[in-house]
Amino acid sequence: MTVTGDMTAARIVEAGRQLIMRRGYSGFSYADVADAIEIRKASIHHHFPTKADLAIAAVQQSREAFDTDMASLQAGGADAMTQLGAYLGHWERCITDDSEPFCVAGMLGAEMPALPAEVAQEVKGYFDNLALWLEQVLESGVRDKQFKLSASVSTEARKFVSLVYGAMLAARAYGDAALFRDVTADAVEKLVKPRKN
Repeated sequence: MTVTGDMTAARIVEAGRQLIMRRGYSGFSYADVADAIEIRKASIHHHFPTKADLAIAAVQQSREAFDTDMASLQAGGADAMTQLGAYLGHWERCITDDSEPFCVAGMLGAEMPALPAEVAQEVKGYFDNLALWLEQVLESGVRDKQFKLSASVSTEARKFVSLVYGAMLAARAYGDAALFRDVTADAVEKLVKPRKN
C-alpha cells in the first residue's frame, strides 16, 4: 500500500511505526495512534481498516526507505564496504538519537508467533529482502577483494542479519548505543580480507 500521496495516511503510518518500534504489535491500539496525532479513530479505520493493515503499511514504508537508500548508494558507485558502513551507520545514529531505537520489522519479528498471518508474511519478506541485499553486498566485496567469507554468501548474510539485530537488542537492553557500534565493527573487521605485506 502506497501512502505517499495521502498526508493523513502517511501520518497514521508514521505514528503506527513509532508505536510498534517502542511497544510492539500487541502494545498499541488505534486509540494510541489517535492520541499521538490528534485524529479520530474513525479516520484511522478509514485508511487502515485493521491493525494488521497498519502494521503491514509500516513495514512496507521501512522496506521502501531502505531499498531507496541502498539503490542510491549503488547508483553512486559505492563499494561493498561503503554500503555496509552506511547501513550500520544508519542504525547507530537511530539508536543514539532515539529516532528509531529498534527496527519495526525486528520488533514485529519478536512477536512472530502471535502476529496475524499477513503481518508475519510481510515481516518475513522484509528480512528476505534484507538478506538478499546483504548477499549482493558480500558477493561484491569478495569480488573486489574487500571481504573473505568463512561460509556461503547466503549463510554469511543471515549470520550478519542476526548479529545486527542482536546488537540492536543488546544496545536497547543495556541502554548503551555504543554497544551496537562495538559489536558490528567487530563483525565487519572479521569480514575484511587481510592485507598482504
